[in-house]
Amino acid sequence: MAHFIKNIQTVDGLISNLYKEISIEEMTKKITDLMEQQGYKVIDHQYGNLILEKGSRTKRLLLGAFATYYKFSVTMSPNTENELTVNVFQQSSGMSGGLMGMNQIKTELTRLNFLFANI
Repeated sequence: MAHFIKNIQTVDGLISNLYKEISIEEMTKKITDLMEQQGYKVIDHQYGNLILEKGSRTKRLLLGAFATYYKFSVTMSPNTENELTVNVFQQSSGMSGGLMGMNQIKTELTRLNFLFANI
């Protein structure tokens, strides 16, 4: 069953989605499983908050756009009527990869927007 209702906002570095009939614990599990399938690691986990990372920051600094590095934070907050707002924030700018690196971050955020819409 899809819990996704609608995309509230998508701007540079932010995705905000609304979900129904799912708890923070269930959503955390779904996001963790989904992102681990995509090659991300959960580097910090608190109630309703996740920090996800893919790739190596050191390699990105040394090799620029030729190395993969993405870092995103996810926050979840309950609303009224059994709804949940999930925000995905970009935590790395891609500047260490130059213009190509910045474009890679934008492309990854677009891809994540699609993935989160299918939860």
